[in-house]
Amino acid sequence: MNSESNLKGSFFASFGAISWGISGVCGQYLFMNYDIDSSWVTAIRMVLSGILLLILRALKEKDKVIKIWTVPKDLACLFAFAILGLLLCQYAFISAIKYSDSATATVLQSLNVVIMIVFMSIVTKTKMRFSQILAVFLAVYGTYLISTGGNPGNMNISKAGLIYGLLSAVGVITYTLFSRPIIASWGNIIVTGWGMLLGGILISILTKAWILPKDLDFIAWLMIAIIIVIGTALGFSVFLEGVKHIGPVKATLIGCLEPASATLLASIFLGMRFSLVELAGFFCIILTVFLSVKDKPRENKA
Repeated sequence: MNSESNLKGSFFASFGAISWGISGVCGQYLFMNYDIDSSWVTAIRMVLSGILLLILRALKEKDKVIKIWTVPKDLACLFAFAILGLLLCQYAFISAIKYSDSATATVLQSLNVVIMIVFMSIVTKTKMRFSQILAVFLAVYGTYLISTGGNPGNMNISKAGLIYGLLSAVGVITYTLFSRPIIASWGNIIVTGWGMLLGGILISILTKAWILPKDLDFIAWLMIAIIIVIGTALGFSVFLEGVKHIGPVKATLIGCLEPASATLLASIFLGMRFSLVELAGFFCIILTVFLSVKDKPRENKA
């Protein structure tokens, strides 16, 4: 049974990570072929995926989906999670794709693992292990290679692409930290569903997302549907199901399939070509994830 659970968890985590990679490539396709704003994509993605996740959970726990609104302490965490966490992460990630490409955006977002380690080391006043220090070095060096192509006088990607990519990594950290106090009580799907919906409503109001972009054809709406259903609602729920079976550490490692799949799919379907220096930068950052969780004690399954 343990072996079966491990296999099932690995499959779910892999499926979720690849779904995110597919979503990133679809987002890049939209920005390459249509006059569309990243804030509008973020709003539509968050609102509709939030509704889908809540409906999914309501089929099993209708009362629990609503009951979270009766606990003021948890509501404060939920709003912080939605706005400072998910909204920041989703908007910054979509914007990073717009100003760079899906592969670069997903790789830069992977830096969240290293940033989290440094942050927790400072907060808890614990000394980092050699493998973690090496991970920090590789993260910085990998970002340098991606952003400059190995030439200090050259910016290989736009400043906006680099800044948004790093902000998306910060967003992953903030939504992870803010979700911790409430996920134990309400579950991943309910918290993520309400977080997506609340963050999506806010950005929809700020950007008037109900005004649809012009000239969106069937292919454009298909890409948007894939981003919402596969890349967000399905991707999150399936990946979190994998975490439940194999724990967050192993799931984090498998999550490296996201930048790998985004790079491969962008090359195949969008004709993206990456230099050896850029690929070396990708490899350095992906390697940091393995080094970051190396030697960690076994964690209880989520």
